[in-house]
This record gives sequence, C-alpha cells and structure tokens, in this order.
Amino acid sequence: MDPKAAGDLNAFLEKLPQNAGQAVLIAAGISWAVAAALGLFTTIKIQELTEYRLQLQELEALKPNVPKVRDLPVSPAEVKVFAERMSDLYRGLKISSSGSTIFISAKATARYTEFREAVGHAQNGGQGWRVNVEKLCVGRECKQEKLGIALKINKVSVENSL
Repeated sequence: MDPKAAGDLNAFLEKLPQNAGQAVLIAAGISWAVAAALGLFTTIKIQELTEYRLQLQELEALKPNVPKVRDLPVSPAEVKVFAERMSDLYRGLKISSSGSTIFISAKATARYTEFREAVGHAQNGGQGWRVNVEKLCVGRECKQEKLGIALKINKVSVENSL
C-alpha cells in the first residue's frame, strides 16, 4: 500500500531474469501458456455444453405427454357377486371366482355353446373391465372338466404423465 510499491514491483520484475535464471522463467512461461490453453479449452467446452443443454430443453418441450395405461385389479367382492349372478344364468356350467379371477368350466364338450356365451358375458361384464384369458383348456387338455377357462378381470386406469 506504499506509494513506492509500484516502483518496487517494477524493479523486481526488471531484475528477475538475472536473479531467477532463464530456466525458471521458461518453466513459468510454459506453465502460464498451459494454464491459458486449458482455460480456453474449458471455455469452448462450456459454450458447447450450454448449446447442447438448450437443444435438449427444446426437444423436451416438443415431446408430447403420453398417458400411461395401467391395469388395476377389480375388487374380489365385485367379481364374486358377478360370478354368482352368472352361475344363476348358466346352470350347466360351474362358475366360481377367486380374487379378481373368474373360473368357468363344463363337464362335457356338449356344453360348448353355453360355455362360449358365458365367456362372452364375462367379457362384457362390468363397466371399464379389461378381461384377459389366463388359462384355457378344451377336451383332453383339461384334467377334470372338458372345458375350462380362467379369466383375469382388471380395470383400465389412464394416468397423465407430466
């Protein structure tokens, strides 16, 4: 902070080549040049990264929101009530439920028409139901019955993704 400090610094820098030697000055110059090159390289890469980030944000802004469709199991009580009503309608078939699955079976292949109607009834059973066939057997494939099907009952849920 002394007014003579600038003069002292100037005198020091003028005498530096004589006091330090040329090898030290060359090493210092090289290290400063490397630091400057590294700084320039870093600045260029940061600019490129900023451009890439802007492009990515523009692309994400153009990406549409696609809703997610999920299957949610129907309550077992609702499925049980539906299966009981079906068993009253289709007396030649054995209709039962377990959880959100309905089992329909017949002892003879002669009951195929009634079996087919019962499967169609289950397909159209409830509002928003999505019915998937878990297991189907006909004839010799079945162990005890001659016709059998297991229908998994789900409800479709559509969720908007943000």
